[in-house]
Amino acid sequence: MSLTAREVETLIREGVPMANDIDLRVELIADKRALARIPFNDRMLRPGGSLSGPVQMALSDATMYAAVLGTLGAVEMAVTSNLSINFLRRPAAVDLYADARVLKMGARLAYCEVRLTSAVDGVYDEHSELVAHVTGTYALPGPLSPPPVGGNADAHR
Repeated sequence: MSLTAREVETLIREGVPMANDIDLRVELIADKRALARIPFNDRMLRPGGSLSGPVQMALSDATMYAAVLGTLGAVEMAVTSNLSINFLRRPAAVDLYADARVLKMGARLAYCEVRLTSAVDGVYDEHSELVAHVTGTYALPGPLSPPPVGGNADAHR
């Protein structure tokens, strides 16, 4: 089932309420891709005037989740199993964009890459310099296996 950017944003905001705190906006859902942004807010700054690392990580993780949802549909129980971020330069005090792509979709894992960039003149520019490069893996829910005959059903969930 194909989901729109608005549907993915709603799923994320309802399932992960912290997305409301950073005002996550899902701008685009395309073939194994999601583009999201967080509007600049002074509360996201760390000492020295840079956007904090946790804000950058939250946007990256949420955008990977958006790419997975956009690819597979409403698999809300998909969870982050790995996230690695390389901070490359200080982000500007403007909107921050994340462009996530699913590099490989397996039966149990989705491997993703995210490019974080600062807005240029208030808009996304895919050619702007990277602020951070992120790779991550999402564990995908599988079907529940039936309990063994005479066994404890809760032990297999």
